[in-house]
Amino acid sequence: MVEILGSFTLGLIVFLYGLNRMRTGFETLAGNQLKDILLRFTKTPFRGFITGTITTAFLQSSTAVTVLTIGFVHAGLISFPHSIGIILGTNIGTTVTTQILALKIEDFAIPLIITGVILRFLPWKIIQPIGLIIAGFGFLFLGIDIFQSLIEPLKERGWIEWLVTSSGHPIWTGILVGSIITALIHSSSATIAITMGFYASNLVTLPFALAVVFGSNIGTCATGLIAALQTNIHAKRVAVAHFILNVAGVAFFAPFIPLYIDWIPYLSDQPTTQIAHVQTLFNIICSIMVLPFTSSFANIVKRIIPERKNIWKWSEFPKNT
Repeated sequence: MVEILGSFTLGLIVFLYGLNRMRTGFETLAGNQLKDILLRFTKTPFRGFITGTITTAFLQSSTAVTVLTIGFVHAGLISFPHSIGIILGTNIGTTVTTQILALKIEDFAIPLIITGVILRFLPWKIIQPIGLIIAGFGFLFLGIDIFQSLIEPLKERGWIEWLVTSSGHPIWTGILVGSIITALIHSSSATIAITMGFYASNLVTLPFALAVVFGSNIGTCATGLIAALQTNIHAKRVAVAHFILNVAGVAFFAPFIPLYIDWIPYLSDQPTTQIAHVQTLFNIICSIMVLPFTSSFANIVKRIIPERKNIWKWSEFPKNT
């Protein structure tokens, strides 16, 4: 038990550290241009959608772009309706990370780390952030390698099998597991990476794996909801809109998992790539379905979270006599 928890914690730390190094490297390369791009190219929902997709793919973090967008809306730099396009784009941009994870190049983890560290300490400033990015990729795949070392001990103990079979409904259990784990570790990429490894090793079934991936889309909203707690009503609407969009997408597609799992193997003969492709298709379809109706959706969210008006005035309260 201690060995499994220790390996899981170590793998998670290494994986998240790799994501952080990659993000830092990309942010250093972009400088202040990233904020300028988000502010300049969000005049329409479609442009915000494209911008959200590209910036999220660039930063390798939908959470970072979502939190940044919430801050911009809070500051009045972007309107709430225009922010929805960005949020839709982040859901697609985050799939780039999953596609990279599906490449299965764990054997190159150490060489990537060594190469990145060497580049990081070279005297040229343009090379240093590239070194961070390369090293980040290395730590990312090293973390996946550590996760995979958990598969045999978990198989022997039968915990995952018990979770899948005893719950009565593996799809809804998978959604719950994916949501909780992602909310706790603040990384849907880590959740999906673990799921890929488990599915590739036949530790979990395809329906359960897909359900965990869908659930990770819900769990990733937790950071945005927390970030919006101390913001104004407009910024809160961004976080709630993100949550509603992801929950609605999962609620729409999850019941049909048993119907389309038969054709998923046609997407690829590699289990990890199958998961990556399904997540990409899911996010693309959900975002494109909503994109033409961003204004209507914004109005719905405004009704759910209306402006708080101070109805009572101090002078209207009865005075003690």
